[in-house]
Amino acid sequence: MSVAFYAPLKPASHPTPSGDRALARALIQALEVGGYEVTVASDLRLYDGAGDTAAQDALMQKATAEIARITALPAAKGWRAWLTYHNYYKAPDLIGPAVARALGIPYLQVESTRARKRLDGPWARFAAAAEAASDAAHTIFYVTQRDAETLRRDAPDGQVLCHLPPFLSRSDLPHTSTLAGSMLSVAMIRHGDKLASYQLIAQTLAALPASLDWHLEIAGDGAARSKVASLMAPFGARVSFLGALTSDALAEHYSKASLLLWPGVNEAFGLTYLEAQAAGIPVIAQDRPGVCDVVFCPLIKQDLGPSGMAAQVVHLSNPETARTTGAQARDRIAKHHLLGAASATLSRTIEAL
Repeated sequence: MSVAFYAPLKPASHPTPSGDRALARALIQALEVGGYEVTVASDLRLYDGAGDTAAQDALMQKATAEIARITALPAAKGWRAWLTYHNYYKAPDLIGPAVARALGIPYLQVESTRARKRLDGPWARFAAAAEAASDAAHTIFYVTQRDAETLRRDAPDGQVLCHLPPFLSRSDLPHTSTLAGSMLSVAMIRHGDKLASYQLIAQTLAALPASLDWHLEIAGDGAARSKVASLMAPFGARVSFLGALTSDALAEHYSKASLLLWPGVNEAFGLTYLEAQAAGIPVIAQDRPGVCDVVFCPLIKQDLGPSGMAAQVVHLSNPETARTTGAQARDRIAKHHLLGAASATLSRTIEAL
């Protein structure tokens, strides 16, 4: 069976690494593992991050041209379904519903979010388009319970909602971490929510007891690098910046990291949590929506703040506690968050159509 795939927010071929790009690629792999031939129907990025109505007009015109181009493709007659990843008010799917209707095939979505409060304001037209695209979907696969709440609330009659837990683009687990290395933080270094997480990390490090021997490695890079460097400056050589790493280089650090320290301020879910736990690394994160769907170590209540995270660092400095906690999380990843489980969920639902 041939399936058309589209990611309006960030194409799977986008050069900048991110969780969005990683999950788009993982979805394609999961479909291929299930025996589907996947065609990336378009690489047109339909993202407006500024609420610029002129930019939205231009993107809508490009989308209209793409619809005409795609429906005229000879290969399109062989598609049996259309799957769109991450439709939301800043990056609505302006293409998939029209193409699916023209071809008479089922239209499906993965990780769509409803935001009707955006129907007023600078993103009003894009928000309306995102809502219309979600309404048009026969089936929406949701990845977090937070997304499921609004999807259920606003679902049209007859729409199918199916849970597809976030997953890694691998069929087996990596080697278990020796837990003999440094603490590790893995994230792009950007302003906004990412910077807020780094601020919490700095406060957590300051709250650690003077007697504790620790070192933190930060994997990632971005526009807020100088700001984060200033936050970490008081800790001197105890904090190292690794820069942006390839997947192989990052895997090497996972193979020995003692724990992953990442609070997760407003994370959708965070693939780094899955990567770390797959290697048996315990995670320290705050109890936040999205994060709680993928972290299987005890989460820190937000009202406990940095002191709560610091106490957990001390708790996990015990090697046996760290091994036991990491092993339990690793087992959950193996059962629910690898390609096999995701492929089975996608295939079972698509076949039912």
